[in-house]
Amino acid sequence: MKELVEVIAKALVDFPDEVVVTETESEKTIVIKLKVAALDMGKIIGKQGRIAKAIRSVVKAAAAREEKKVIVEIQ
Repeated sequence: MKELVEVIAKALVDFPDEVVVTETESEKTIVIKLKVAALDMGKIIGKQGRIAKAIRSVVKAAAAREEKKVIVEIQ
């Protein structure tokens, strides 16, 4: 999951070197934290949060195979 979020985020931003993705896993939940440069925050969130919602949807679909809940936090 971590690699998926990292690839998507780096493709969207102007400063791909500043993309940091961390993953914390428990029994039934995976928390993925995405940090980007302040100037790139708008590109990751998108108008009315559409890009952020799309990232979460893609990750949720990928996690369905593992039967775990995935939370994507954008910081």
